[in-house]
Amino acid sequence: MSRRYVAGVLLLGLIQGLEPSPVVGAPVEGTVASPAAVAEAETAFEQGVALYRSGQKDEALVVFRGFLVRHADSPLLDKATLYMARIFLDQGRYPEALLYLERIPADRRGTEARFIEGVALVETGETVGGMALLLPLQQAPLFETDKARLFAALAKGHARQGQPLKGLFFLRQALDLGGERDQILAEAHRILGGTLGDGELEEAAFLFKGTAIGQDATLQRAWRALAAGRTAAARQLVEELQRDSTPFPYRREVAQLQDRLAGGRWLQRDTVGVILPLSGRYATFGTLARRGIELAGKVHEAEHPPVRFIFRDTGTDPEQSAKAIAQLANEERVMAIIGPLSANAALGAAQRAQEEGIPMIALSHREGVPETGDYVYRNSLTNQMQARALARYAVTDRGITAFGVLHPQEKQGEELTELFAQEVKKLGGLVVEVESYPVKSTDFRRQILRFKGENPDAPEEEASPPLAEGSGEPLPQAPKLPAVTFDALFIPDYAERVGLIAPQLAFYGLEGVQLLGINGWNSPDLVRRAGKYVEKAVFVDGFFRYSPYPFVKEFVDLYYQTYGEEPSILEAQAYDTALILLSLLAREEIGSREELRLALSRLQNYPGVTGATSFNLQGEAEKVLFLLQVKNGNIDQIN
Repeated sequence: MSRRYVAGVLLLGLIQGLEPSPVVGAPVEGTVASPAAVAEAETAFEQGVALYRSGQKDEALVVFRGFLVRHADSPLLDKATLYMARIFLDQGRYPEALLYLERIPADRRGTEARFIEGVALVETGETVGGMALLLPLQQAPLFETDKARLFAALAKGHARQGQPLKGLFFLRQALDLGGERDQILAEAHRILGGTLGDGELEEAAFLFKGTAIGQDATLQRAWRALAAGRTAAARQLVEELQRDSTPFPYRREVAQLQDRLAGGRWLQRDTVGVILPLSGRYATFGTLARRGIELAGKVHEAEHPPVRFIFRDTGTDPEQSAKAIAQLANEERVMAIIGPLSANAALGAAQRAQEEGIPMIALSHREGVPETGDYVYRNSLTNQMQARALARYAVTDRGITAFGVLHPQEKQGEELTELFAQEVKKLGGLVVEVESYPVKSTDFRRQILRFKGENPDAPEEEASPPLAEGSGEPLPQAPKLPAVTFDALFIPDYAERVGLIAPQLAFYGLEGVQLLGINGWNSPDLVRRAGKYVEKAVFVDGFFRYSPYPFVKEFVDLYYQTYGEEPSILEAQAYDTALILLSLLAREEIGSREELRLALSRLQNYPGVTGATSFNLQGEAEKVLFLLQVKNGNIDQIN
């Protein structure tokens, strides 16, 4: 019996709040089930089966879980376990399905168990093992719905293994058996829009002619022909699609493609889409970003024809962002998209924008967004950006080479610590000491004493100096060594916590080091809480409302006149993003999304209120951040 199996059983028991019970399938010595117990087990099993067949799967799970605990010696145990695995498979909870299958000894697993295991393995990414189980089951006596699911899993496996045509063949079989049509055609659409060569795509259109999959293959050929400038070939393929009335879910794209080929102005060059959370718990942030975008539109209109923004509310639903991208790209025919803002919506939206071939500039700091593809950009202050700017200032401008870090024990603090250490090392410096503290700490004595090489648990010693033997005179004192081994201390936290840390640094004797911080320090609370203890501290930010730059002052004044408030970095980033797009769309030579994408990739030092902005090869904004320092109790810009 595997350790994974035993651990899984114990874990499930804890999750379900059950008392510890014998491992399922283990013999229970000295017990013989009474007729009453046998009848009770059969009744419970039949109840679970009836609930499952009536579609009440959650209720069936409850019954079968109770069965496994109370009737561990029943001959129906394997069947009840198999039903649980089946329910988890139906619900898309594949790891749990596999965990329950492990309860059934390998020599007692029949066709259905191998089917469930194979599908679950493919769905969890274990393609080779899953297909090894599923391929021999193609002629097995399974229900048609199960066989359709088997073929769909084999399709996914073959596509992953670089055999897309085989994948499409199995999808066609799944479709013929009455499988989930929408899911099957969506998977076919993903395969057809992937890495197939032109020859393979033509072969797919021929092999599956007269089916929804064949129609989709022809549509993909038409799009490729248009993209390659072969308009006559594209027009012929569109006519072929129109003659074939076979229903498939992408008919709308056929109409859009015909519109473009007819010579009409398909794209709305004066329209930009925006996806923001304008309802739900992030609505406040979405509204602030919208203000910045609309203000940019007013500024642009002073010297250029107006550009229309179409806003779509994504709420808190990640899937809504991807749907909004598709709608804006194909129905509203916008040139580009600004957003999304929230981290949970960013990746799905980026993937859809890349699929649609529409430039998107995200405002989210979610990791990995620009790497999605060459149509995806990001204009947001990231941890990487802050760490790089601070390291360059400290090492290159100030000549500091030894650093300490004091960070909170949470994701951002740990990430900034790692990024700062990497950037410092690239420049020839080194982080020599790192201490951390719980997020809600108010006492930092232990960390500070460890920085000084002292034991925070040691008893306090007498302060009087030792005397020379016989004379009673004090012994000569050795030169005092520096309190710490570093010259600058980086604290990646917010002003409220720094206001507690800085005075304690001085109190426990850690003085004379340069304090360095992130944009979370840029708050009146910093000086109000820490006072003289943060004098000369330096930190970075992506926006500084009191900057002496004229264009920043103009933005702040205009924003205040319009909304009666001072802007934050969120409005400033949205303002810059909108103006970047508007300035590029004002160029007559930019008439397509591809030309706009190329222009974004070549953008250099756009003079935005959030710093001079360029985009690197991955689509990440590179900025000259604001370097800020506390001087005489005020926060001043020093670059």
